Amino acid sequence: MPRLESCAWSCSCAARGRHRSQLGDTAAGLAAKVGEMLSSSVSSPSLGLVGRGARSPSTSSVSSTTSSTSSTLNWSQHLVQRSVVLFVVGAFMALVLNLLQIQRNVTLFPDEVISTLFSSAWWVPPCCGTAAAVVGLLYPCIDSHLGEPHKFKREWASVMRCIAVFVGINHASAKLDFANNVQLSLTLAALSLGLWWTFDRSRSGLGLGITIAFVATLITQFLVYNGVYQYTSPDFLYIRSWLPCIFFSGGVTVGNIGRQLAMGIPEKPHND
Repeated sequence: MPRLESCAWSCSCAARGRHRSQLGDTAAGLAAKVGEMLSSSVSSPSLGLVGRGARSPSTSSVSSTTSSTSSTLNWSQHLVQRSVVLFVVGAFMALVLNLLQIQRNVTLFPDEVISTLFSSAWWVPPCCGTAAAVVGLLYPCIDSHLGEPHKFKREWASVMRCIAVFVGINHASAKLDFANNVQLSLTLAALSLGLWWTFDRSRSGLGLGITIAFVATLITQFLVYNGVYQYTSPDFLYIRSWLPCIFFSGGVTVGNIGRQLAMGIPEKPHND
């Protein structure tokens, strides 16, 4: 009997040991599977994020390049449009104002020029149109460079009044009769400064107006000296002393037109 009990006890202990070892193996297998599932679930999002991170720089660079190219094309298109408008305005104003000067015998051209359709030399409209385009584009560029955007009376009604005043100053130079040219020059100088004060009032406008008047006067003196045309009663180095006032007021007027055309135009993109 004791032997049978010892055998039964040993058999039951061995069975319990085998059962426990099977449970341990099963638990270890489940733990290993759970670990593999967790590691795969963590690694797959990280790979997705890495893939997206690898793709994002190229995608962003392509989109930035496309937007930069489109903005450059838009800026160039607006620049050409503004240049054409300023050229047409300058050429038309040159024809009208030069015809007024010729009719009042202020400016004298050769006889073959007077017999043409507009009573003006062929080179006057394109030269004045080109000058108007350069000046009209230069004014907003200087404002942007100085960081002082011009916002004084930025409306087309003010620009049209400025053009009317400029035409009136030019008309006064041909129509008004003074005792001497000094009085006429002082009067036109006061009117030109009044035009700048009324429609501009910017330091850049004043500086550019004076520079334009100086350069245009030198070019006119060169043309008159070489016999291209001449002025009646010259009193200031082959020309009339009030001519710089006309150039000053014309520069301010064309500058206002250029500034108004530049409003709402995107700035030129810069490449970093």
